[in-house]
Amino acid sequence: MSSDEQPSAPRSLAEALRARDDACLAALLRSRPDLITPVPTDLTQLATRAGTRASVVRALERLDRFALQTAEALAVADDPATYGELLGLMASDAQDPAVAAALPRALGTLREQALVWGGDDRLRLVRTARELLAPQPQHPSPTGLGPTVREATAGMSPGRIQEILATAGLPSTHDSVSAVASLTALFTDRERMAALLAGLPADSREVLDRLVWGPPYGQVTPDPAPRLRRLLDRGLLLPTAPGTVVLPREVALHLRGGRAHRTPEPVPPAVEAASTHRPQVVDATAAGQAYTALATVEELLKDWDEGGPNVLRAGGLSVRDLKRTAVALDVPEPVAAFWVELAYAAGLIASDGEVDERYAATPAHDEWRERPAAERWAHLAAAWLAATRTPGLVGGRDAKDRALSALGPGLDRSAAPEVRHRVLTLLAGLPEGAAPSAESVLARLRWEHPSRGPRREDDLRDRLARWTLSEAELLGVTGRGALSAHGRTLLGVLPPAPAAEEHAERAEPAGPGDKLPVHRHHRPEPAPGVPEPLSPAEQAASTAAAARALAPLLPEPLDHVLLQADLTAVAPGPLRRPLADMLDVLADVESKGGATVYRFTPASVRRALDAGRTAADLHAFLAAHSRTPVPQPLAYLIDDVARRHGHLRVGAASAYVRCDDDAVLNEILADKRSAGLRLRRLAPTVLAAQADPATLLEDLRAMGYVPAAESAEGDVLVTRADSYRTPPRTAPEPVPEGPPPPDATLLAAAIRAIRAGDLASTAPRKPTADPVADGEPPRTGPAETLATMQAAVLTGEALWIGYVNAEGAASQRVIAPIRVEGGFVTAYDHTADEVRTYPLHRVTGVAELADDQP
Repeated sequence: MSSDEQPSAPRSLAEALRARDDACLAALLRSRPDLITPVPTDLTQLATRAGTRASVVRALERLDRFALQTAEALAVADDPATYGELLGLMASDAQDPAVAAALPRALGTLREQALVWGGDDRLRLVRTARELLAPQPQHPSPTGLGPTVREATAGMSPGRIQEILATAGLPSTHDSVSAVASLTALFTDRERMAALLAGLPADSREVLDRLVWGPPYGQVTPDPAPRLRRLLDRGLLLPTAPGTVVLPREVALHLRGGRAHRTPEPVPPAVEAASTHRPQVVDATAAGQAYTALATVEELLKDWDEGGPNVLRAGGLSVRDLKRTAVALDVPEPVAAFWVELAYAAGLIASDGEVDERYAATPAHDEWRERPAAERWAHLAAAWLAATRTPGLVGGRDAKDRALSALGPGLDRSAAPEVRHRVLTLLAGLPEGAAPSAESVLARLRWEHPSRGPRREDDLRDRLARWTLSEAELLGVTGRGALSAHGRTLLGVLPPAPAAEEHAERAEPAGPGDKLPVHRHHRPEPAPGVPEPLSPAEQAASTAAAARALAPLLPEPLDHVLLQADLTAVAPGPLRRPLADMLDVLADVESKGGATVYRFTPASVRRALDAGRTAADLHAFLAAHSRTPVPQPLAYLIDDVARRHGHLRVGAASAYVRCDDDAVLNEILADKRSAGLRLRRLAPTVLAAQADPATLLEDLRAMGYVPAAESAEGDVLVTRADSYRTPPRTAPEPVPEGPPPPDATLLAAAIRAIRAGDLASTAPRKPTADPVADGEPPRTGPAETLATMQAAVLTGEALWIGYVNAEGAASQRVIAPIRVEGGFVTAYDHTADEVRTYPLHRVTGVAELADDQP
């Protein structure tokens, strides 16, 4: 190709974007989804939006450490800079081979995200990024470099600049501009600069060494010490304000050996394995914890089955209710907050929305309970992985010093799903059965998502990572700290190959001549901090596959228990739903673990009788579900409680007690514990009380009697516990950070619309009497518009039009009119690549295209 045929270098970011193919534009929009919210009208608007402060800040925050260091180096380099200059700033004079090998990847990332544009001979960092990263007096550069000689001497008198030249051994000049250029040339000349520094005493060199890595500013007195005076006289330190001096950037770079950063980090730190276990042990441990997680959530829902705690006025659970829930679940309060939030994220509990608002199970809970155990676990795990609510914050304070409560507002953190997914992905990159050290995981995340400002947000990400490791263990995604097989399946990843390297890019170094394939992947994993999201269909498939992987590891539900002579029953494993529900009524849980121990008491048997069961029903139930004979003490207990059950009847007068045996009533009247009931005899078999029936029942039971409640007709009331459910509720939606990543369909449509708008805005037009500014739609009157359209139908020429749709959105289009009639023009729309019909009254203007255009 001759030099005349070589494509010219882009003069702006818009031109650079215009030279990209659709795949490159899709990569940009995928990594920066805020750029298509809403979809830009053309590439010029896309470039403008890519240079806005908010968008650039968001893009910089998602760079890995080395890519950010590369951007910081470009911010202190000349504009434009060459690849060689950038390599010198990153790799220093020693040319660190690791930096040289990783730099093309980092530069490709910056180009891909439209933070850098131009060829290797003219690299330009977008202006907004340069302003954010360049050194400023109030905001020192992350590189620790100060302003250039030209910037530091901007307010200095010409005479003072000439004095510096003379002291540095340079000839005087006629103006300040050439003087500053001469001084800059001295500081950037390695040999002359070395000679200048060699003539300084050790105490002056010590001052430079303290400032070389930043901050570059220092304080001096009105009468500086000799060691400082020597530096000021030679321009090695320059005054920026009264009492303040700065080390010029050129001097600092010479002292650093040309390197912009003290410690470039081209390679991410490896995630180290703290311990290794057999994969079978990991899977079995994780499965056991998954079963415990299901049992804990079911226990929580059972505790709230008849209606849970009240909702605070500000929202959420009170501290007292959280403590009560922790006691009921036998876990610490932070762990109880995790289980409560998990059930809420899964849509199993919600507030009922009534006047006296309280929390309760949702109708979805009943459906969830009927599903197989593995599917129930997968539902919980998928909800945890996608939730933005962060239980670890419970008990802390928000920015306004308000307490953060479980289920309350203020717990959403947009970064939580990303951090969870990334932590588990790092665990998946280790060999099967390997458990990482928490610090190595945190170090890797800090490299992939470094903090540019105060470490508050960075600390949050650290805490999110630590919470992820502990919550994954509680939930059974990991076992003994290592990712389980069903955990890998939930993520949609495969186990690593035994001999695979963590970073394939080390085996394929790229040199400075490797110019873009910036879109060729130099690493097998997605860009750090921007995990490739699974589509809803893929996520559903992964969740179902995780359930299938876990199912063989969970114990099969049993249909029997082992009755013992000490009035206990041992369930050697999980019980089937009808058996478990009946035992919950007939007995009290005494202990949990691998086996559950139930204890039969008079109160528990009475509870079953109150629920409408008879003694014969209970005997038959136990005989049918026990692998051991029903012990005689248990049979006697049931018969004894059944014989006395309902012997006393409590009804509503205010309340009354009736009994066919007047001796029992005499006994109650003589008992001092009945004094508070204020009983009096109405008949030989009836006592009246000045207490409500519920209180009367409770007090008589406390005195050792077994009364039964009766209706107004004298029938025994069956007192089953009624489940309380909220109205239908949906699980809380995650709160994303900015717009979600676009899918392939949206990307294709957006790119097509941007290309169409760009074609319309950049198509050359024939000169007109009223020239139109670049990017502005044409403006013509109705008569001229109609005449031009009719003429184009006859000649077949293409036209450039401005058009306003029914929503009032203006756009530009290139059309070839086919027919004009009835106030409409039917034309082939080159921008949409289809035939369309447009109302003429919505066409703002029309212009002819140049002859070489479609």
